[in-house]
Amino acid sequence: MTLDPRTPILVGTGQTSERDGGVEPVDLMVRAARAAATDAGSARLLELVDSVRVVGLLSWRYRDPGALVGARIGATVRHTGYTGNGGSTPQVLVNGAAEDIAAGRADVVLIGGAESWRTRTKLRAQKLRPEWTVQDESVPAAEIMVTDVPMADESERRIGLDRPSYVYPLFEQALRLSAGRSREEHEEFLGDLWSRFSKIAATNPNAWVQREYTAAEIATPSPDNRMISTPYTKLLNSNNMVDQSAVLLMCSVEIATRLGIPQEHWVFPQSGTESHDTYAIAERGALDGSPAIRIAGARALELAGIGLDDVAHVDVYSCFPSAVQVAANELGLALDDPGRPLTITGGLTFGGGPWNNYVSHSIATMVTRLRESPGSYGLVTANSGYLTKHAMGVYRTEPPAGGFTRLDVQTEVDAQPTTKALVSYEGTASAESWTVVYGRDGNPAQGFLAARTATGERTLAVTTDHDDLARLVDDDLTGQKVAISGSGQFRFA
Repeated sequence: MTLDPRTPILVGTGQTSERDGGVEPVDLMVRAARAAATDAGSARLLELVDSVRVVGLLSWRYRDPGALVGARIGATVRHTGYTGNGGSTPQVLVNGAAEDIAAGRADVVLIGGAESWRTRTKLRAQKLRPEWTVQDESVPAAEIMVTDVPMADESERRIGLDRPSYVYPLFEQALRLSAGRSREEHEEFLGDLWSRFSKIAATNPNAWVQREYTAAEIATPSPDNRMISTPYTKLLNSNNMVDQSAVLLMCSVEIATRLGIPQEHWVFPQSGTESHDTYAIAERGALDGSPAIRIAGARALELAGIGLDDVAHVDVYSCFPSAVQVAANELGLALDDPGRPLTITGGLTFGGGPWNNYVSHSIATMVTRLRESPGSYGLVTANSGYLTKHAMGVYRTEPPAGGFTRLDVQTEVDAQPTTKALVSYEGTASAESWTVVYGRDGNPAQGFLAARTATGERTLAVTTDHDDLARLVDDDLTGQKVAISGSGQFRFA
C-alpha cells in the first residue's frame, strides 16, 4: 500500500510530572516537548514545528503560550493556537491537526498543555505570586481554536449549581436509581470501580498517584478522604492538585520519512468525531445518559471501519465515576472487563487531573500501548463541562484505508429527545435526583435537587434547611414530593 505523503501521524509523546514544584506551565511544556522529540527518535523534529496548539491553562495567564514554547524549543513557528476551557479540547486539537496536515496547511504540529496548579495553590495559601513569564498587551493573542464550554444555564446559575463536584453527583444518583442499587450497594460499587482505576495508575510511570487503593479506602469518608458531595468522597473526584504536562508531536508521513523516524514509532489517527449534549443540564433527556457520546462513539468506529469488539485499548474520560458509567453504557463497554479496562492511565483521580489537559496524557499513553501491540485499535473519549461537549478518537499503528476522517455529528444529536426545563417554577414536584454538598467541617452545607413536575418538566432547586438536608442524606427519596418556591428553594412537602 502506497501511503499519501500527507498522511498525518503521531510520532512522539512526552509526559512530565514536577513533584518539587516551582516550574511554570510553559517550561513544563518545553520539558514534555523535548521528551516527545526523544520519544520520536529525532532531535531535529522540534526545529521543524510550524504550529503550536496549546490546551487552555488555568494556573497562569498567557496571551500566547505557544509562542513561548516555540521560541524555547528553537522552532520557527508560523502559527500558534490556544483553546478555551474543556476537557475535550486535546482530542479536538488532534482532529484538527490531522486535517491540517493532510491538507498541507501544517507540516509539524505540537499539541499539548501543562498545569502548575499544585504549585500555584501552595503559593496562594502563602499570599505569594510566582515570578513566571508575563506577556503584556503588546503580545498578539494566539488564535482561539476551541471556545469555552458553557458551564451553566439560567436554571443552574439561579441556584448556584455551578461546579462539577455538584453536578456529576446528580448524574450518579440517577445511575444508582436506574441500576436499582441501594445506597450501600452503590457506594461499594463505586469503590470497586475506582479501585480498579487506581490499580492501573499503580503501574503507570506517568501517574501522579502510583498506589493501589482498596474499595473501602475510596468509598469510606475519613480525615484524609472527606465527603465532598454525596456519594462522592475526595478520592471519587478528579485530582487537579498536580504539576503535569503532556505534549504530542504530529507530522506528515513525508516529514517523518525525511527525518528517519522509525515506522514502529508511527501511530495513525483513524477517525475523529465531535458533538455536544444540551448545554442546560435541566434540558437533558435523562440524567444518566448522553446521546452525544452514543452517536459520536458509534460514528467514530464506523469511520474507522471497525466495531467495538475490534477495539483493544480504551481510555474513557474519568473526571468522576458517573462520567465513566454514562460513557461505558452509551458505547456498550463493560464496566469490569479485565481484558479491556476503561482506563490506561488510572484516570483523573490517580493518573492526574491537570484541568483541561488530561486527554493529552491519555492520548500519549495510548500511543505507547499501540506501539506495544502493533495493529491493534485504541479508542479515546474526551468530555468537557458536565457531560456536555464530547470528542472521540480512534488510533492504530496501521494507516486508515481511506485516510483520516473527521465528522461533527451534531445534527444527529440535536434530533434526540430532550426535556422541557422550567427555570422558574413554584409548586409541588417529585424528586428525580439529588446530592448533598459537605463543608470542610464535615457537615452538610446545601442540597441540590432535580425534580419533575406532574406534567414531566424538570426543574432544579436548592436547600440549606437542616432537617431537609438530613433527609437527603439519610433517606431514599425517589419520587418524594417537594414544595419549590419561586426563588428555587425547596422543602419536603
